[in-house]
Amino acid sequence: MRIVSLVPAATEIAIALGAAELIVAVTHDDDHPLVASVPRVTSSTIPAGATAREIDTLVRSAGARGESTFHLDEAAFGEAKPDIVLGQTLCAVCALTLERIPATLGQTPTVVPLEAGSFEGMFADVRRVGAALGRDREAEALVASSRARLRAVADRVRDRERPRVACLEWLDPPFNGGHWIPEQVAIAGGTDVLGTPGARSREITWDDLRAARPDIVIAMPCGWDAEQGADEARRIPTIDGALVVAVDGAAYFSRPGPRLVDGAELLASIFHPDRAAPPRGARVVSRAASV
Repeated sequence: MRIVSLVPAATEIAIALGAAELIVAVTHDDDHPLVASVPRVTSSTIPAGATAREIDTLVRSAGARGESTFHLDEAAFGEAKPDIVLGQTLCAVCALTLERIPATLGQTPTVVPLEAGSFEGMFADVRRVGAALGRDREAEALVASSRARLRAVADRVRDRERPRVACLEWLDPPFNGGHWIPEQVAIAGGTDVLGTPGARSREITWDDLRAARPDIVIAMPCGWDAEQGADEARRIPTIDGALVVAVDGAAYFSRPGPRLVDGAELLASIFHPDRAAPPRGARVVSRAASV
């Protein structure tokens, strides 16, 4: 069996199910160490080092033309000879969508769509990938262990006062955290003051942020790490009494895969540090300065 993954979340699901050795190609965004030497079959027209505003402009411009900033290398895809293609249907901004796979590549792999917009959706994706890979038992075990970890987080903070939390998945312009992020906040013992579980992120203003009166502001730029997030967090206006920190959006919040559970644990360690510890290796970075 030969697997091509067109979205990092799918790669991480397949690896969590014990199928790393079956992955023969991934995207340019994949950073899991087990696929470090695997061929890449996508590229992006966004230049390295682009600012958040430049990225937003490029994405909007491509969308207006009915295009994407993510592109499939058809030759590399064909050379990978996939039996199974794992991809996503949720966001043309964040990754290549399955509809962009050409129908004339001379092969008919099984296409497995990932459609998660919530924790339950992520668990359904895990089961879907498990079924396609013949690893149903491993998928059920992963779902069960993930649910147990989430219950443990919620139990540890259940009796605590819930801080008002604002999550920002982009900062120039600002967007609130959508989809599963409000669920992560609730499980971690906070109240999301900008988002609704399952709803897409939306562009907001800094006045919207001030009006929400957050106790904690979490910068989690989509696809960026904690250090990049901390640099971007300088854009966040000063809000009296609010803690402003940055986290690794790419690892724990942008990708609807197993590490969403780590993301909930990380948030709990920020909201209630005396009750919860961050996942191993996770970083929380205070913003460098305020503007």
